[in-house]
Amino acid sequence: MGPERERTSDVQDQPIMTTRLLLSLRKWIPLQTSMDGFWLLQCIACNRLRHPDANKVLLRHFTGSCLKYAKARGFQKKRRLSEKKLTRYFVDQRRITVLGGKGGDGICTFHSEPRKEFGGPDGGNGGNGGQVILKVARQVKSLLGIKSYYRGIDGEPGANKNCYGKNAVNTYVLVPIGTVVKEDGVIVADLSSHGEEYVASYGGLGGKGNRFYLSNENRAPMIATPGEPGQHRILQLELRTMAHGGMVGFPNAGKSTLLRALSNALPAVAEYPFTTLNPHIGVIKYQDFEQIAVADIPGIIRCAHQNKGLGVSFLKHIERCRFLLFVLDLSSLEPWQQLEYLKYELEQYEKGLSERPSCVIGNKIDLPEAKNNFLLLREKVKQCRIIPVSALTGENIEELLMHLRELYDDYLENTKLNDCTLVKW
Repeated sequence: MGPERERTSDVQDQPIMTTRLLLSLRKWIPLQTSMDGFWLLQCIACNRLRHPDANKVLLRHFTGSCLKYAKARGFQKKRRLSEKKLTRYFVDQRRITVLGGKGGDGICTFHSEPRKEFGGPDGGNGGNGGQVILKVARQVKSLLGIKSYYRGIDGEPGANKNCYGKNAVNTYVLVPIGTVVKEDGVIVADLSSHGEEYVASYGGLGGKGNRFYLSNENRAPMIATPGEPGQHRILQLELRTMAHGGMVGFPNAGKSTLLRALSNALPAVAEYPFTTLNPHIGVIKYQDFEQIAVADIPGIIRCAHQNKGLGVSFLKHIERCRFLLFVLDLSSLEPWQQLEYLKYELEQYEKGLSERPSCVIGNKIDLPEAKNNFLLLREKVKQCRIIPVSALTGENIEELLMHLRELYDDYLENTKLNDCTLVKW
């Protein structure tokens, strides 16, 4: 090895890209890019062949290139979905079938023990079936994860020696805040607070063992009853948006753009109408750590209360809003008629809905024809406050934020006076 060592030391230190057959004990040996490095690896391989465990050596092909020639492979990040694709996964209606768990069967047995001829009945009762419970969770935002069928867990049957069957564990179904439960078109539950529960179906009672029927008249009963089946129901779940304020307006009035200017929400924005098909909620944060939730309701058209243009599915999200924000397009002709049509549709859908605290927002004030329309609108509508804004340029957004805070403070005062449930974000 001595002359070969001298011969290899004379070679210049140059990178080599050849592939050698090297030996390793199932481990990657760090490689060098010089001839000295190859000579050192060959010496290590020869020493390992003399080892008693040389038959366990694995032959592999290694490259003599430096690590800087290798391509670094990092973890692939999950591709982020666009806001338009995310809205496809929003589900606000779901029809489910629930079935409670079956009760455990009772058992008919008799006690058997040496030197005890007549031990008597000792069959235990079965356990109760599990219930299916709807539970409100704050982290759930849609009914997408709700399955179409839920079945409770069955109770365990009884056993001998007077052993009772175990009661089944309840099955919980997480639903978002604002879920309304209907059965045959009738509202049976309104889940509007975090942690609230509703028993969708009760489990069956466990059967009785023959020990239960022991009496003075019948000392050896041979009767045992099976467990009862669980309750079967078909329910309709509807999600109604829980927000402090709701933006109401015709299609393409600039509601989504205005929500982007007020909050960090990113609803889809486009030039064509009906860009928003599902409600979006943006949270406005103030310096005193108070938060106001504003919902972008999809565009409403005429005769929406007759379910034209999915009107009923859009109007139902306005029922939970504490105050309304009528967004008008000042660039259109006679914008005051838009306000009349919107109030008419709300009143036809639910009586008194248009009389809630409201504010009129004149959007697109940056357009040249909008200023004249705003002056005419202020003359026509005098019973409520009108705020001209431009969601695109951000003009007069601060005044709108201040007025939203005034509406929110009035809502807090009315809630304390009427002892109602306060909606917090």
